[in-house]
Amino acid sequence: MSLLSSIVSIFVVFSLFQHQFIPQIRAFDVSQQFLQIAKSDEVFEWMIGIRRRIHEHPELGYEEFETSRVIRDELDKLGIRYEFPVAVTGVVGFIGSGEPPFVAIRADMDALLMQIVNLLYVEMVEWEHKSKVPGKMHACGHDAHVTMLLGAAKILKDHSHLLKGTVVLVFQPAEEGGGGAIQVVDSGILENVKAIFGLHVSPALPLGQVSSRSGTLLAGSGFFEAVITGKGGHAAIPQHSIDPILAASNVVVSLQHLVSREADPLDSQVVTVAKFQGGGAFNVIPDSVTIGGTFRAFSKESFMQLKQRIEEVIIGQATVQRCNATVEFSSKDKPFFPAAINDNKLHEFFQSVAGNILGPTNVKTMLPLMGSEDFSVYQEVIPGYFYFLGMKAESNKKPASVHSPFFEVNEDILPFGAAMHASLVVNYLTELQGSETQSNEKHHDEL
Repeated sequence: MSLLSSIVSIFVVFSLFQHQFIPQIRAFDVSQQFLQIAKSDEVFEWMIGIRRRIHEHPELGYEEFETSRVIRDELDKLGIRYEFPVAVTGVVGFIGSGEPPFVAIRADMDALLMQIVNLLYVEMVEWEHKSKVPGKMHACGHDAHVTMLLGAAKILKDHSHLLKGTVVLVFQPAEEGGGGAIQVVDSGILENVKAIFGLHVSPALPLGQVSSRSGTLLAGSGFFEAVITGKGGHAAIPQHSIDPILAASNVVVSLQHLVSREADPLDSQVVTVAKFQGGGAFNVIPDSVTIGGTFRAFSKESFMQLKQRIEEVIIGQATVQRCNATVEFSSKDKPFFPAAINDNKLHEFFQSVAGNILGPTNVKTMLPLMGSEDFSVYQEVIPGYFYFLGMKAESNKKPASVHSPFFEVNEDILPFGAAMHASLVVNYLTELQGSETQSNEKHHDEL
């Protein structure tokens, strides 16, 4: 074969397959570019400043007025259009053409109540920017989540020419049990969104790694509270009383049998009694006891079976001990959440994009967790993908878990989250346009 023939053959092969290789090269370049921008001193310091401002002023679900103001101020400076209020304190921004297709990124905004020390709830981490609000703390990383989404917004605004559609920025209130995602969905603002992405910081996962899985990731969860009523009296003459503490104690033990003796060992479930309140004196049997807790399952069938049996056990055991019991489950403040189930196609897409940014060896597959997230509410109506982003530093120090008063955010995570957000949506819109173009061409050929 002559040299000219070889060159022609190479050109023909390249022409046939360039539509597969060139987008992959561009995706890699864009993702790496976004990470470098996010790591630049200007953007990194800007994100740190925002995160610390939010951390100093934590707010509980549907009370995130100052956090919302910070978000809106930054979006105004960036020239990003938004709608407010959504779900009381939420903010939803828009970047791109303003036309379909739409893809969303979500960050939660709310903080937590923390442990009592000298009758006050306090943050136990001693640093310059610790919580200035007694009783409240960003102990689950939501301050970092908001910051990373704002970081992505800054990158996307500067590269809006790459957006083949519209990116929807969802700053959601009340993830910690308040069902903020339900209100966002009910508002209708995500009606035309094709896909939604969300993340959570992970203190156990090394910095620069991500972890997730296809299919079921997190459990469905619910809360219960029961009041067991007897007849109070003197502790020295219990025969004249009907002891609700004894009845409640039997209830707690019996509830543990629901998982150990009634559930399939291969179908993970949890029932935990985390609240037990009754009596205030050493020598007085109280009139009533209040217990409460949570239950978790991966399937709706198992979840509803647990709910039914929890009520039956509480009422039945109370009756055996001559007491009465009332049981309450879902409420407006603590609604049920379904299991978080990642879309299979989005999983493949996520692995590709994350591999371009972090390297394939830093993209991990995890086992399902019994934790819950109201991101699952979005996944019931929109194809969605949720993942964990590592922030564990290279040290021998064991990081505190989320919801701990000793919880700390490694701020080096901020550029990774911002770049991941931006890369996922840019590449998603690009791939969506490419697949629609190929579909149209195929349809035209068939015609």
